[in-house]
Amino acid sequence: MALLRNLHRFISISKIQPPVKPSILKNSSRISFARTASTTQPLQEKNEEVKVTFIRASGERIEAKGKIGDTLLDIVVNNEIDLDGYGACEGTLTCSTCHLIFPKAVYDKLPDKPTDEENDMLDLASGLTDTSRLGCQIVLTSNLDGLEVKVPPTLYDARS
Repeated sequence: MALLRNLHRFISISKIQPPVKPSILKNSSRISFARTASTTQPLQEKNEEVKVTFIRASGERIEAKGKIGDTLLDIVVNNEIDLDGYGACEGTLTCSTCHLIFPKAVYDKLPDKPTDEENDMLDLASGLTDTSRLGCQIVLTSNLDGLEVKVPPTLYDARS
């Protein structure tokens, strides 16, 4: 799922140079060839796993692993973690059911800040805090290994 959502990051459009016309060669003593370079980023190593602990409001700790490039929502889905109603919109940023609460130090170091669309959904989330984010928007990196996030007591589907 994360791969599809982030596919736009890995696609580049390359321009193909038209062939040189023979009439141009007559008047040119030097021919230069355009060199095209890929502007895509190399694919990340998908074998590296990151450990994440989800902490329910009851204090129950659920440990799971995900791969670099997955989202926190992917971890819940791929590990079949029972968080009732979590990720109802399947990561399309149209609900707030994957609302998670991060420790302040981790929240401040997340590479991407919330978008306006994410903030709009968070405004509808139950138990909103200053360090709330939507799990579908947090992409795992090696820096997040060992992450502990709190699951709010109530998950509210903003589509309702």
